Amino acid sequence: MMFDCPRRQPTSDRNARPAGVLALVLMLLLLAGCASAPRLDDTTRAAVAPRVLLDDVPFHGQRDYQCGPASLAMTLQHDGVETDVDALIPQVFTPGREGSVQPEMLATVRRHGRIPFVIEGRLDALLTELDAGHPVVVMQNLSLPAWPLWHYAVAIGYDLEAREMILHSGTEAQRVESFRPFDATWARSDRWAFVALSPGELPSTIAPQAALQAIGDFEAARGAEAALPAWEALASRFPDHAMAHFALGNARHAEADLEGAIGAFRDAVASDATLAPAWLNLGLALESAGRSDEALDALRRAAALPGRWQPHSREAFERLSEEARRSE
Repeated sequence: MMFDCPRRQPTSDRNARPAGVLALVLMLLLLAGCASAPRLDDTTRAAVAPRVLLDDVPFHGQRDYQCGPASLAMTLQHDGVETDVDALIPQVFTPGREGSVQPEMLATVRRHGRIPFVIEGRLDALLTELDAGHPVVVMQNLSLPAWPLWHYAVAIGYDLEAREMILHSGTEAQRVESFRPFDATWARSDRWAFVALSPGELPSTIAPQAALQAIGDFEAARGAEAALPAWEALASRFPDHAMAHFALGNARHAEADLEGAIGAFRDAVASDATLAPAWLNLGLALESAGRSDEALDALRRAAALPGRWQPHSREAFERLSEEARRSE
């Protein structure tokens, strides 16, 4: 499990071991100084602005063990959600764990009608999202792996020439950290970070499979109607990705848009003719639309493909074939 915010040692321990604490601080400084500087791809450096500051991201100072709720409040408020730190604390803060675990952070974003997209753990992806105007919640370990001090902050900008990140972190707004020590602390959390976006908006750097997972989790929590704009955006961004069209077809069908669902399922099988569930759903949707001949053709194709959907496809094909024979 990963938790947020530095954990305090008991007072007796802090007082009893000042030399050990000083040694740890010195070691951290040495490690930050020796860590290799993160490298940016030339394409990223050429594509993004040399300096970005999202100065419209609100700031909330982070109280003990509550940097998770504070980071969420900053990010959600930036995207127009009416909430505050106190309202978020009971949703993400687990007193026994002295912090907020990552699944609770993502689930809270969904409860507020936004989609959390976990981005790729690279500085290039982080800077690209900031350049697109998306504040990024980042998780850091401010200590060593054996003695973690977990912390959430919100990245709001950067300066390429100075090689600096700009963050709302702790009690400091627009805190400036050099790329090297920032990346060292971020790396100790496996470079975990996410953006929170309205349905219909996608991260600049997202891969199709990661987006499918994020939108699917959002749909499971909020329903097909809420997720529909996100599926539309995904299919538009990745027009050759069969599963994006398949998911869009399912969402349209759930919203009683039969012709829209048929169109999306057709796009899915056009992108991947071996996607059996898309042929099956296409056939069932065509049957519901009263287009039996087209439905039989789609179900025949589904029944010919091996896999877990084959028994369902054969049953649907045989049923519809029998109904067609009876109507002759």
